[in-house]
Amino acid sequence: MKKWLIFIYIFVLLTATAVALSVGASHLDHLWQVLLHPHSTTFPGDRNILWQIRVPRIATALLVGAALGGAGVMAQGACNNPLAEPAIVGTSAGAAFGVVVGLLANVVAIGSLGAIMCGIFGGLAASMLTLHLARTREDQASVVLIIVGIATSATIAAMVGITTAMISRADARSVSFWTWGSLALTTGKDLWVLAPVVVLGISGAWFIAPRLDLLSFGDSTARHIGIDPVKTRRIALIALSILVAGAVSTVGSIAFLGLAAPHIARLGFGPRHRPLVLHSAVVGAAILLIADTAARTVAAPRELPIGLITALIGAPILITLVRRNIDVWRVQ
Repeated sequence: MKKWLIFIYIFVLLTATAVALSVGASHLDHLWQVLLHPHSTTFPGDRNILWQIRVPRIATALLVGAALGGAGVMAQGACNNPLAEPAIVGTSAGAAFGVVVGLLANVVAIGSLGAIMCGIFGGLAASMLTLHLARTREDQASVVLIIVGIATSATIAAMVGITTAMISRADARSVSFWTWGSLALTTGKDLWVLAPVVVLGISGAWFIAPRLDLLSFGDSTARHIGIDPVKTRRIALIALSILVAGAVSTVGSIAFLGLAAPHIARLGFGPRHRPLVLHSAVVGAAILLIADTAARTVAAPRELPIGLITALIGAPILITLVRRNIDVWRVQ
């Protein structure tokens, strides 16, 4: 375990935060004065841009990235499959569908607690459906899980697109919002709901993590030492659904991050799930913040889909790290 890597990750995270505060469509001439004196009435234009737009967006990116990083650990641990992630096991699409149904029923708004509850129900239902449909012979379990998960996600994503087209409400967003995600419309109010949800989900993941270590040896071994594999998976999927629902209901679906962050963290810190939850959260937060900063500045004033940026950033890193050490998946 390379403990010194956590300091590099934190340094990258702090540097990315400083850059994200400094760049944008509008240049802030008095950035640090406004940042250090948030209640000052001087430089009102810079203060409004910083505290009403950039800071909430940066905080949202950090929270959502941490949520997706932790969710990826839960998906891989619950499925005992290194290729599992929220998008592949159907959780992301299920959460999006749950929120969209709530919007269609005109009972919730994006980013609200009600939307997150709808997302939790939809994500948990989709994850359980994937696991149920993927039950097969032991020697084919990994392959079947991925195939069934992809098919389930594609089906539900199609339902999201159809349902979105039926919604006339302005806050329903577009199909691309639910496919690639966007932080463009996040506000400070979103944080009051998102932050407790992420803390709750990470806490649940931290609680169940040691049992996932034992589950990685196989269901029969887990039962032999007194661990109930079914109950363990259910708790992990609940934590996964909470984290994904908070992210999806606020910024839409962001693919690949839940796969890349745990692998990057695992290659640096080993396979044990409890430390992996926290390290993946840090890695996920850093990747998403960097991706969002690039999405809003590379083609300014136009904004690129953040899901495309996370794939471009995460894929090369993941390929490089996995090629260097392919055996870190197993708990020793």
